[in-house]
Amino acid sequence: MSEATPEIKKGLVGVYADVSTVSKVMPETNSLTYRGYAVQDLCENCSFEEVAYLLWNGELPNRDQLADFKAAEAAEREISPALHRVIKDFPHSAHPMDAIRTAVSFMGMEDPENADVSEAATRRKAIRLLAKIPTAIAAAHRASKGLDPVMPDPSQSFGENFFNLVFGKVPQPEVLKAFDVSLILYAEHTFNASTYTARLVTSTGADIHGAITAGIAALKGPLHGGANEAVMHMLKEIGGPDQAEEWLSTRFDHKALVMGFGHRVYKNGDSRVPTMTKYAEKMAEVVGDRRWMETSRVLATKMLKEKNIHPNLDFPAGPAYYLMGFDIPLFTPIFVASRITGWAAHVIEQAADNRLIRPLSHYTGPEQRPVPPMDQR
Repeated sequence: MSEATPEIKKGLVGVYADVSTVSKVMPETNSLTYRGYAVQDLCENCSFEEVAYLLWNGELPNRDQLADFKAAEAAEREISPALHRVIKDFPHSAHPMDAIRTAVSFMGMEDPENADVSEAATRRKAIRLLAKIPTAIAAAHRASKGLDPVMPDPSQSFGENFFNLVFGKVPQPEVLKAFDVSLILYAEHTFNASTYTARLVTSTGADIHGAITAGIAALKGPLHGGANEAVMHMLKEIGGPDQAEEWLSTRFDHKALVMGFGHRVYKNGDSRVPTMTKYAEKMAEVVGDRRWMETSRVLATKMLKEKNIHPNLDFPAGPAYYLMGFDIPLFTPIFVASRITGWAAHVIEQAADNRLIRPLSHYTGPEQRPVPPMDQR
């Protein structure tokens, strides 16, 4: 390969852009780890709040540290009257991801430490974002239905508060556990598209609100965070397990994309899928509706047998959220409420040892040429 024709890595496949201590997929065990802990172990032994603390501080909290962390988050849940007014004026047809992206940008303008990009200020702003994002998501969702917002409750856990903000009530413990597990599984995943977007913005010296706003914009795409919504739309289009094989065969015939399958990092199956599937199955039992999980099982079996492609996290997360009662457009905003933890960890890490991210492009357009006069164009 000559210097004039460099090797182009489309999609930056296989490119190591930086070092990180936040997370890694361990090749020996095919396990996603946060700060060295396998995510499936964290799901069974820790709360989402504990995992958020781990991502931001490098170690799991003791009881006092966890209590302080939860108190700090709970104290910041309310959003301003000004933001409530802005949210009320959002178009009712707006996608909730557009709503939360705009709300986070508004929060940045309001934040008293907006211009302070020191690590201490960034950590305080991260807590505020973790606390306020669920409030804004729920307020926008309810406003789109003509409903008044529910005020956050500082006495509730993160998950309890989220359900209360959206539905005005807290579900049974089995539902809360499944939701908590989903938040842990979605919290972080190395240099994915939205995380790298947040790091890139941070590398310019921008504040965390700018970085998170950009991350949300990247996450909306159906090839990234929006896939969990696409999965549920797909399952509803299929209708049930009896129609699944025939539906999938038509997709094969047209070489069409099947949502919720395949992953850039995992070649032998997404390590998060068994845990999320376990809790999606529990949700099916709680609700008494196995249609979506049975349809999913048929699809996964046929995809593996005929294409040797495994499902990714979005595949069981979509029906799990639907069975919890969430409207499909809320699936990816829930992802945001979780991933703010991973994004913030990377923003802090990028800023601590920063260099402006500025790759090169190999130009293949016309050689330099003169501008012709108007009558010769």
